[in-house]
Amino acid sequence: MLLIGHYVSYGQSPDTLSMKQTDTLIVKKDTLIADSLTLADDLKSKVKYTADDSIVYAIDGKKIFLYGHAEITYEDINLKADYVEINYETRTLTAHGVPDSSGKMAGLPVFKQGSEEFNSDNIRYNFDTKRGKISEITTKDGDKYIHGETVKKEPDNTTYIRNGYFTTCDLPHPHYFIFSKKIKIIPNNKVVTGPADLFIADVPTPLMIPFGFFPNHKGRTSGILFPSYGESNQLGFYLKNGGYYYGNSDKFDLALTGDIFSRGSWKGFLSSNYANRYHYNGNVSLSYSKTLIGDRELPDFSLEKDFFITWNHTQDPKARPNSNFSANVNAGTSTNFRNTLSTANNYLTNTFSSYIGYSKTWVGKPYSFTSSLRHSQNSITRDISISIPSASFSVGRFSPFQSKSQIGAAKWYEKIGVSYSATLLNTINTKDTLLFKKESLDRFQYGLQHSIPISTSFTVAKFFTVTPSFNYNERWYLKTYEKRYIPGNDSLVIDTISGFKAARDFGFSTSMSTRVFGLKQFRRGKIAAIRHVLTPSIGFSWRPDFSEDKWKAYKSTQVDSIGTIQRYSIYDGTIFGGPGSGKSSLLNFSLDNSLEMKIRQQTDTAVNIKKVKVLESLSLAGNYNFAADSLKLSIISVAARTIVFERLNLSLSSSFDPYVVNALEVRQNKTEWEANGKLARLRNVNFSADFSLTNSKKQYSSKKGVGNELDDINKNPEDYIDYSIPINLSLHYNYSFQNNVNIADQTTQVFGFSGDVKVTDNWKVNFASGYDFNQKDISYTSLGIFRDLHCWEMRLNWVPFGFAANYFFQINVKSSILQDLKLTKNPDRFDRR
Repeated sequence: MLLIGHYVSYGQSPDTLSMKQTDTLIVKKDTLIADSLTLADDLKSKVKYTADDSIVYAIDGKKIFLYGHAEITYEDINLKADYVEINYETRTLTAHGVPDSSGKMAGLPVFKQGSEEFNSDNIRYNFDTKRGKISEITTKDGDKYIHGETVKKEPDNTTYIRNGYFTTCDLPHPHYFIFSKKIKIIPNNKVVTGPADLFIADVPTPLMIPFGFFPNHKGRTSGILFPSYGESNQLGFYLKNGGYYYGNSDKFDLALTGDIFSRGSWKGFLSSNYANRYHYNGNVSLSYSKTLIGDRELPDFSLEKDFFITWNHTQDPKARPNSNFSANVNAGTSTNFRNTLSTANNYLTNTFSSYIGYSKTWVGKPYSFTSSLRHSQNSITRDISISIPSASFSVGRFSPFQSKSQIGAAKWYEKIGVSYSATLLNTINTKDTLLFKKESLDRFQYGLQHSIPISTSFTVAKFFTVTPSFNYNERWYLKTYEKRYIPGNDSLVIDTISGFKAARDFGFSTSMSTRVFGLKQFRRGKIAAIRHVLTPSIGFSWRPDFSEDKWKAYKSTQVDSIGTIQRYSIYDGTIFGGPGSGKSSLLNFSLDNSLEMKIRQQTDTAVNIKKVKVLESLSLAGNYNFAADSLKLSIISVAARTIVFERLNLSLSSSFDPYVVNALEVRQNKTEWEANGKLARLRNVNFSADFSLTNSKKQYSSKKGVGNELDDINKNPEDYIDYSIPINLSLHYNYSFQNNVNIADQTTQVFGFSGDVKVTDNWKVNFASGYDFNQKDISYTSLGIFRDLHCWEMRLNWVPFGFAANYFFQINVKSSILQDLKLTKNPDRFDRR
């Protein structure tokens, strides 16, 4: 044999020579070496080895001994140990630890081949057969840990373990494990066991299985979803969330699950996530349920059929920069979340909306196009509105009089801008119970609206900005409505008139605004300066009376037996409406205020200035109609908002009427000053206060979770428990007051709070509740308790009272591999215990 190396020193033993340096051993045939040392088949690759203490070579060249942090690399195999022996005659490798000064074994072997890694007490490996025998093994694969007394490793990396146990606990002595005398590990496939028993805290449990199959795939894999079981007082015995999961594709997955109850109720659920990298991603879910409460022969029997669909689709902006398709669908029966309670947010939400849209822009052109399907519904009133389809085309603002070779400042007419938009709508508003009836098709309202705004802006006397504008609108309809009185029945009939009609209106407006600054500086003290910004605005708008006959938008008809004549618009009831009646010459006025100050903050090295907003806005707005024959002054609105200590948001809105009202709350042409000596009468007040002590949203990352798991956590952080956040707290208070004349004033007050608190490193509590001062009752209340048990977790969710009263208790293993290893108690709201 030929040994290539650089020898540093020679040992004293006549049988060995030693060297203390990293080296590479190349083994090949050599006629100078005895035949007994000739290897039948040479090793295919280099064996690289290092050792911190020493490397000892046998004189006969058959063995090498490595001491102290030895490391061997051969093809895809890497071995680290404090003692390694290589036998070239038997083509074997042996490794184990050595006792330290205290007698404890140190430097135990760590064997790695490809993505697999083993910790053990003793390793023996054959280079030719690629078989190995390992004693007292500990190996990790993903979030799985396998311990074994004796392990045999085959060339295809299949592993056989005797007296082993399987766990997801990362402690050397795990909190729990599944013990089996025989375990077979098939890489990237599964783990198979013989008869197995669950041990918790080293105590065997009666949970035994004749054999076991555990997934050993990285990422998603297909398989059966085992249901949970239990009993409900109202619905009977049940199996929940059982079904099948398909996850063999990186582009989409699919879960089909269902619930079945012994008294006839059932639910089916389909959910899927899909993604095409750099193109789009989304998810879709569909559920259908049939809920039977009580006995069919009794009067309190009820049968509810519910469905709900959700779809979210997002396109990558880089896929098609000039066009986009997106969807956010939430639609179903109004009673779905009442009968199939899932989360508090779903239960408390009474409005749902959907949007499916496509948009496109043209590069270098001011054109844009959007088309969408929209839906909204209220689960309390059962009102539903659907727009199918809606589309719009617009031309961005351009300046037709702008010079192509402009020199110097632009002329006033060069600043004139024109834009155009067209909107098509086809909408129905009805009750959800009538939506799929044949007569609902006649309820669709459709039309096309064109708008052409023309505007400009210029400065007067340096400080005043003037903005004049002219707006033209035209609406196209295929049907209008006419009213006629029938004397015999004393009734008013509305006839639908088919045929094309165009409704037109236009108007002119101009406004002028400026900003006035007031500043007070202080040389001493904590306050450095106070600044007050006053923003007054005044404007004028004009519109003709389109109810005049020349505009052909209004007609007259008798409405009662005494001959009362009423003027009406033939476009009443159309999707965009028609031109307004009555001439309008409005003087608009508004005044806005903001107040902020600068505060000195003293540090050890300097004085820093911090800007603090004292008052974000205090505004007043109204108008005066010169063309009106009475009630010329409009209702005055006053609003204010500010943020205190960067945590407390305060907002106030109110309105005042300068005219008196009669017993029917109808405004009269007499001012409050004339009648009561007051400037105006308070109509209503709305006040809200929101306090938030919430940590900002962070992006979660982990070496343990796979990509789709981390994406779900970052998209839905509210569905997970973060023990690193000490506290989240939200308080909100709402107050409203309606000042009535003939009936009692109306006042509503609602206080609510929600949040979560980290009690210890392993305990967390979340809560939500509130109080309705009008109803004198506690609002929806929930309490959740979470306990981190290292490799296990415990949770208790409790809704103590109300229609949705229920509790949920569960102890389960954290790892998704053993997600069915859990104890669950979940009485739903149908249980009256």
